[in-house]
Formats: sequence, structure tokens, C-alpha cells
Amino acid sequence: MLHLLYILAFTILAFIAVANLIRNLIMFSFDRERTYPTKSSAMSNQGNFSYLSSRKQFIPHPELLDNAGNLIKEPLLVMRSINVDDARQQLDALYEASPGHKRENQEEA
Repeated sequence: MLHLLYILAFTILAFIAVANLIRNLIMFSFDRERTYPTKSSAMSNQGNFSYLSSRKQFIPHPELLDNAGNLIKEPLLVMRSINVDDARQQLDALYEASPGHKRENQEEA
């Protein structure tokens, strides 16, 4: 009898979860079609708070600027494929250049 009660309780919870999922998907699809006013026009319509819109301007993050201070318009992450031998050589060079690396000729002395 207790097993049937558990099955009934979890079935009800599953139906509630699925109904909630479907309701959220429908609400997100309606919300996606809605248009919102831009922040600057919304703030200028509020009267007393128009000083916020005049002080608020777009300031890019420093990593998005090049050396001259211009905005970068190209991808920030470009991966190129290299073969295993080149990768191993680069890793070995980094390892040998690290400060904690002991050279083999120092170990022999």
C-alpha cells in the first residue's frame, strides 16, 4: 500500500513538473516577441532621472580595446590546429624555462 502511495505522489509531482516546464516555455516564447524600450528613452521619460541617461554612456572593457584604444571587431579567441610534435616541443620549452625546473647537468654535479 505504501508503494502505491509513493508511485501516486511521484506521478503527481512529475505532472506538475512537466506542466510547469510547458508553461515556462510558452511564457518565454511570448516574452521573446515582446519589444522593450531602450534604457535611454525609458530614463528620459521619467523626468527627474534624466541626468542618469546623460551620464550613462557605453564604456568598453579594456580587454576589448587594442593598443591604440580602438574597439576590436575581430574574434578574441582564434584557435589554430597544430600537430602533436609541435605542441610537445612548446610544452617542453615552457617546462624548461620555468623557474622550478632543475637542469640535468646541475643534478649530476
